[in-house]
Parts: sequence; structure tokens; C-alpha cells
Amino acid sequence: MDALRLQFQFSGKLLQSSSKRCSSSSKQSVCRLGAVELEDCALKVAQFDGGKPVEESLTAPSSWYWSSSLASLEMECIFGRGWHAAGYVEQLENPRQFFTGSLGRVRYVVCRDEQGQLHAFHNVCRHHAAPVASGSGCTPSFSCPYHGWTYGLDGNLLKATRITGIKNFNPRENGLVPIQVAAWGPFVLINLDAQANQELVAVEWLGSSSDLLVAAGIDRSLRHVARRDYVIDCNWKVYCDNYLDGGYHVPFAHPGLAKGLDLASYKTVLYETVSIQSCRSKNTGEERLGERATYAFVYPNFMINRYGPWMDTNLVLPIAPNKCQVVFDYYLEPQFCQDKEFIASSLEESDQVQREDVTLCQSVQQGLESLSYDAGRYAPKVEEAMHHFHCRLHNDLLLGIKRAKIPSGM
Repeated sequence: MDALRLQFQFSGKLLQSSSKRCSSSSKQSVCRLGAVELEDCALKVAQFDGGKPVEESLTAPSSWYWSSSLASLEMECIFGRGWHAAGYVEQLENPRQFFTGSLGRVRYVVCRDEQGQLHAFHNVCRHHAAPVASGSGCTPSFSCPYHGWTYGLDGNLLKATRITGIKNFNPRENGLVPIQVAAWGPFVLINLDAQANQELVAVEWLGSSSDLLVAAGIDRSLRHVARRDYVIDCNWKVYCDNYLDGGYHVPFAHPGLAKGLDLASYKTVLYETVSIQSCRSKNTGEERLGERATYAFVYPNFMINRYGPWMDTNLVLPIAPNKCQVVFDYYLEPQFCQDKEFIASSLEESDQVQREDVTLCQSVQQGLESLSYDAGRYAPKVEEAMHHFHCRLHNDLLLGIKRAKIPSGM
């Protein structure tokens, strides 16, 4: 199976966004698995019992971390539905700014038009399917590099070259195909469901945790200062599991970080689509950590970490069943943005923690692929967020299999 690609040009208060449709040809996500692959997925999903409490449950089976058929199903029913982080608002502060990325098999472009309206589109020319934009920047329009078809920032077709003699062609029906887009706090979100309600993005993305996250200082006052990414030889869920173990691994794997945290104060609170871990800092006077750290996991693959004057986000992107990319974006309170030495030292400390996690995750992946391991157990007092994550995955995978087995049109 070809390597699965899920790459984001991750860029990031609910902003008004356009729901205008330039075309009626938008397609719903269609499962591309055959009957044999679907049956294989069904058997693997059934190996986990999502109805058992964490005290009695086995962990997700090892096959979830190396199966190519399950990875393909995830592209449809995990990443092809719901709201997903796609960028940050600061990238679209001004009219004409844009960024591009991919979500599952969908290439997209997000922009702000001359009137300040936010738009997102499939990054596919309506002529012969080439992308109309790349990277990020500022532009008055999108011009396909293949044959020069040009589109406005509202998605409307402005120019179709050399089509003299064409019949039954309506330019108004051949604009870029729109994607639902909205923003919450500093983050830009997209949803591939054409019927998604942008006004409900906070509820659907964050559930009842949104007010708590606002209170933790996750807002648009923070300024983006750096990005780093790590390619890791592990399934994307291994990285998520590592994040969701309630600080279990911190004293063993992160001795430097452990010195600054009061791990006895570590607690986890579960919400519908979010789990929030928090921990007080020790009174070490370390400005980077501040008094308290808050770690929010937003299902399925986005992490928001707020500590001291910092916020960093981690976006976990599947590349293959045993490979992922983690994109880190770092934000800082404005009064610290000119302190280059503080920024450099903070990023160095963060990088040390991430490299320790890379080593852990890659070694765990090797163990998951061994013949001796099928499933483990949860430590109930600290790994409830991991169990919560696995139960949500289990539910969505079951729904994905059920939808795939229903004949089209029923």
C-alpha cells in the first residue's frame, strides 16, 4: 500500500466565515476500502471493548498501530469528518493572505478576501485538477500554473483560458469547490462536511471545555514565534498515547522537565472531545514554566499546551501506518516577543523534551510490531485520558465500517 499522506501547512473567538457555494459538485467522503479490507478492519476494531471501564479494559490492540487497512479507514472516518485544526488566525490577519495544506486525501487552500471574509476551498483546479495554490503568502487571486485558469479569493472563476467553442459551460458553476471554515481563538479550522454549522464550531470541536480553555489563556493575544516539526517512526496514535498517560512517563523519561513540575498535583479531567491534564510547577523560579501547566488534547490529533508566557500546539499527522509527523507551533505573550535569548533557551528546552519523546515513541512502535505483544493494561489512576481516546476511536471506526457497508443511496 502506498504511504498514506496527511500533511498540514498548519498555520491558525469564532470569526465569521463564508458558506457560499461556488459549485454543487462537492463530494462527500467515500470509503475506498474493498470488502476484504473492510472485514479485516472489522475484526481488528472488534478486538477492543469500548464498553469496559478503564479498570477492566485491555489497551487498544497492537494491530491498530500497524494495519494498513485500518490506517486507510482512519483517513475516511477519523480525518474525513468533524472540525480539524488547519492553521492559525495570525496567518490570515490581512486581506489577500492565504495558506495551503492537506487533510487526508483532500488538498485545501484557506484565504481572507478583500472584504475580510474567511474562505476555504479544495485546492484543485476545475479544469484538469492541478493545485491552484502552494505554500502560503499574499495574492489577489489563484491562478492555476497548468493552464492559467484563475479564481477570485471568493472561489469564483475569473478566467478560463482558450475555451472558445466550448458548449454547455457555465463559469458560475465552475468555481473552486468550497470547504466549511471557521476559527476559534487563535486557530483556523476546516470541516469537509458541506452541512457543518460554523456557528457550532466551539461546541463540536471542544464540547463543554471551551470556557476552561479560554480561562487558561488560550486566545488571540498570543503571537506566533516559531515552528518545528519532527518525523517519527511510529503510528500517529503512539504519539497521542504518550501525551495522554497522565504524566506517567515524565519522571522516568524527562528528568529535566520533572524537576520543574509538582507531579503529585497532576490531574486529568475528561470532556466530550477533549481531555485536559494540568499540573502545578515547583517553586523553582523558572519563567518558562510559570506557576501551572495545562495540557489539552483535542480529539483526534491536536494538543494545546499552556504554561508560563508560552503556548505551544502539537499537530500529529499520519504519514504511514508506522510513521507520523508532529508539527509544533510556539506562541508567546507579546511582552516577551523581543527577548530573543529567552525564546532561544525555551525552544532548546522544549526540543530536548521532544527528542526524548521521539526515542520513546519509536521504541514503542517496535514493540507493538513484535510477535509477543497483543495488548496491555491501563494504569487506571493516570491513563484515563488514553482510555477515553481509544474509546472515541473505537466508536468512530465502528461507525465508519457501518457507513461503508451501507449501499450508496440508502
